[in-house]
Amino acid sequence: MGDPSTWDGADALHPFDDAITLTPSGDNTYTGETSPAYQNMVGPYGGITAATLLQAVQQHPERLGVPVSLTVNYAGPVADGKFTVTARPARTNRSTQHWSLELTQDDTVVTTATAVYAVRRETWAATETVMPEFPAPEDAALTPMPDFVQWAKNYEMRFLEGLLPTVEGAESPDSTTTLWVRDSPARELDFPALASLCDVFYPRVFLRRGQAMPAGTITLTIYFHADAAALEAQGDRPVLARARSNRFGHGYFDQSAQLWGRDGALLATTHQLVYFKG
Repeated sequence: MGDPSTWDGADALHPFDDAITLTPSGDNTYTGETSPAYQNMVGPYGGITAATLLQAVQQHPERLGVPVSLTVNYAGPVADGKFTVTARPARTNRSTQHWSLELTQDDTVVTTATAVYAVRRETWAATETVMPEFPAPEDAALTPMPDFVQWAKNYEMRFLEGLLPTVEGAESPDSTTTLWVRDSPARELDFPALASLCDVFYPRVFLRRGQAMPAGTITLTIYFHADAAALEAQGDRPVLARARSNRFGHGYFDQSAQLWGRDGALLATTHQLVYFKG
């Protein structure tokens, strides 16, 4: 699997595309392999797993339309090495299609997911959530995550608020983080890449408590507001990503986030439930 620092932009696959590569191995079945470039504390970065599951539908010959939602349930850690993805169209209607997905290793289910695809049509539209005003990405300093966070090396990050705490125990009264972010090396945005970006935030409890602690996403849901034209308009420019929690307690917290295109379009909203200990 590829190393982002060695990608030459010519014949080699982009590290992201390398990480989500799936090979058909039968009806509704694909095989893949984890990428060291997207390693997290335990197993792969959750965003790359979500992207891989979505990619299984993207390349499925029976796919209808584009994704409008994806829910991923991280039932157990994904071990380094090979895995199998099963993508089955559970029902296809005139304009919507419902998918059931599983990622297995050694005949054990480690991740389950559902996806809804649709043929979008022109209707009345309005966006009630307002994109926050922050300096443009070219005017914001690069503020990468710590070097030991391997998966984060695949993203160009420019934190605007809520940077990962650097002083142990420096608690914050607010859990909001906002940053400009895009793939590194730069890559044009598509649906799998957008799915991965929806999990780009470090755990909100780190910010509130001012320290790292055991934490991991249990379930992640993404609502895709962008269509193919919106992604094409975005190109490889950074997106504005903002996340906050609503409630911490009894070993879990939730996280709500929005991702905005450079032109102000709301590309996706996402919600997840995270386990923490501490």
